[in-house]
Amino acid sequence: MIWHAPVSSRGLTACAVLACAALGATAIPAAAAPSHATTNPITHPELDWAGSQTAKHQSASADASHLTLTPNVAGTPGLDVSSYQGNVNWASVAANGARFAYVKATESTSYTNPYFAQQYNGSYNAGLIRGSYHFATPNTSSGATQADYFVAHGGGWSKDGKTLPGMLDIEWNPYGASCYGLSAAGMVNWILSFSNEYHAKTSRWPVIYTATSWWSQCTGNTGDFSSTNPLALANYNGSPGTMPYKWPYQTIWQYADSGVFPGDQDAFNGDFSRVQALANG
Repeated sequence: MIWHAPVSSRGLTACAVLACAALGATAIPAAAAPSHATTNPITHPELDWAGSQTAKHQSASADASHLTLTPNVAGTPGLDVSSYQGNVNWASVAANGARFAYVKATESTSYTNPYFAQQYNGSYNAGLIRGSYHFATPNTSSGATQADYFVAHGGGWSKDGKTLPGMLDIEWNPYGASCYGLSAAGMVNWILSFSNEYHAKTSRWPVIYTATSWWSQCTGNTGDFSSTNPLALANYNGSPGTMPYKWPYQTIWQYADSGVFPGDQDAFNGDFSRVQALANG
């Protein structure tokens, strides 16, 4: 939807690069790779976070750091982070009032956040209720396949009172066509496939993160997930605004991409007991 000091732009974070395993004596040289091998289309996952594309498509300035948790931004304060923030000072985040956090875990079926352990475990150790999220790329594999990858790489859930259900981040394509080449019906089916598989694996329905304008553009403002999936809504224009199809209200409002916390600024729609209720299922 937190940080030690207000910031107006994100600081670049160096990304760790895994070294390739040493080739054995019988390994096939790289030049002998099958001719049908394809290049991974996910080329900059460290630049894809919840709202990275929203800021590019909404009319308001992406710098909404002047917004604070005032009557215009009511609710329980929280944040979401990705590898872009690197190692987060969670003690400072908690001291500044954050009560919950979402951490990017995965993208497509080829990327895991190299800072995930520090961010996910660190927020927990600082007393925050936290969850993880998956950046969706519906043109690379099925919803069910990506849900499986997410659950296997940090996206699970346990009823410990400190873990939020996983969140599906579905927004404009950072690599090409806004709607990933899917029809409106195809997009709804992809989201449903992810949601159903996540539920089958964890017993929880994932939170769906999106923007109303994206939902209108890419689902045709269809697809009723309101009875199952909590909504995390991105809108940097000073209010949550119009809800996507059938959702009566947002559970989380991501109201700015910079502010008192690192990463994005979020407000949970209710007091802390409602955050706890979502964690407990």
